[in-house]
Amino acid sequence: MQPSQLSSFLKLSHVTGLGRVSLERLGDHFDGSFNGLVEASHRELLAAGLNNPQIEQIRDPDKQQVERELDWAKQPDNHIICYDDEAYPALLKETVNYPALLYASGNIDLLSTPQIAIVGSRNCSPGGAKNAFDFASFLSRSGLTITSGMATGIDAQAHLGALAATGKTLAVTGTGLDRIYPSRNQQLAYDIHEKGLLISEFPLGTGPRSENFPRRNRILSGLSIATLVIEATQRSGSLITARLTLEQGREVFAIPGSIHNPQARGCHQLIRDGARLVEQASDIIDELGSLLGFIAEQQQSDAKAETVALDPEAEKLLQAMGYDPVTPDTLVERSGLTIDKLSSMLLILELNDFVQSAPGGCYVRI
Repeated sequence: MQPSQLSSFLKLSHVTGLGRVSLERLGDHFDGSFNGLVEASHRELLAAGLNNPQIEQIRDPDKQQVERELDWAKQPDNHIICYDDEAYPALLKETVNYPALLYASGNIDLLSTPQIAIVGSRNCSPGGAKNAFDFASFLSRSGLTITSGMATGIDAQAHLGALAATGKTLAVTGTGLDRIYPSRNQQLAYDIHEKGLLISEFPLGTGPRSENFPRRNRILSGLSIATLVIEATQRSGSLITARLTLEQGREVFAIPGSIHNPQARGCHQLIRDGARLVEQASDIIDELGSLLGFIAEQQQSDAKAETVALDPEAEKLLQAMGYDPVTPDTLVERSGLTIDKLSSMLLILELNDFVQSAPGGCYVRI
């Protein structure tokens, strides 16, 4: 889009009640000229279906906001992508309610790559965090771009896993791209900008409003060929993303967890409702392989990790732990070990990634 047309489009995009469908209709009414729309008379705008408050906003736009966004788009790797631009992601455009424009910062070539959304709880368990990192790393090395929402917990670990593997990760934010939320993810946002891509439908300056995040989820699912849910409560926003994925005719995968873990109940509900149960990342590649042209066997061999041999005592301790968080006192009762011996063994198991410490002084097998 030419700069003058983009300026007019931005003025219109900030008018209350004008979404993508209305803008398309108005563009057609004025023969594709947004300049002509902005310069039209009051009578012409009324005839096009606009009301008086909307016409007032067109007549008196927030010029400072528009100039700010145009200046932002002139900076290296910053882009404003309108719905009729060639760079607009084709898969997102197949959805019903795709946004009129996207603000993008980073490598926009990632918009045309096959993506998988990875979502889950902000308050995830240590095992959930490790699953998100490991699954994202494997899937990234398999050729998928990892798309998530840059929240704490599962989202952040998915981005970090992709960054550690290939760097191909895309963050869909619920704020303007000049407002990083949560603030603790400043470094993560910078790393994604450098190696991946940040996108938002929200104008610069938009803060973290609660109603923005469910809207953000439709873009997450719309960009992706499938969604993987890793830990979610039964009222989690991740289930909104999963539902939207199904409505868009795409695959939903879910990782099961302990029946005692409330963070797993949303995943269990998804599996009952028809989501595909996955236990390892290669399950996803097996399922999507024919669609994406991957060779699952090759990816599995590339991702094999070196295993650590455990002595019989350590194996017995792991069996005594189970997969739910457990206190050292409970482990002493179950295993018959002294507290000193137990502490030593737990340290070795933790260093070799067999267990992780959990809140409340507990340990959990991973």
